[in-house]
Amino acid sequence: MNIITFSRWLTLLSYFALLILLMLWLTVLAPPQRVPVSIALLLLVGPLLFPLRGLLDGRPYTHAWTSFLVLIYFIHGVVEAYSNPDERLYAGLEVLFSVLLYTGCLLYARSRSRQLRARAAAPDTHEQRES
Repeated sequence: MNIITFSRWLTLLSYFALLILLMLWLTVLAPPQRVPVSIALLLLVGPLLFPLRGLLDGRPYTHAWTSFLVLIYFIHGVVEAYSNPDERLYAGLEVLFSVLLYTGCLLYARSRSRQLRARAAAPDTHEQRES
């Protein structure tokens, strides 16, 4: 398995793990007491849905900016783990999945961009054979 395939699977698995964790956490496991569940879902899960299509299509640019977006979830997990001992397990999982997603996105964006640049810079052998 090459680095592009590995990082793509790491990205997709950690993305969906983070998405499912947040939805379960906010609806079943420990619903928020001060804020309606729908508002919490909208604020926490909503931004995570924006890069879904680009991640599924394997676009390096989407992977690159998703690595910035996932930092919000890392910060949220760290703050929740520190401030709410009852939900420390869920916050720890959020931190873990966000770190894995960050790593996968960066590896994929870097590796895939290099591969695409190398293909664009290499002379087309088919054109050379015809001339």
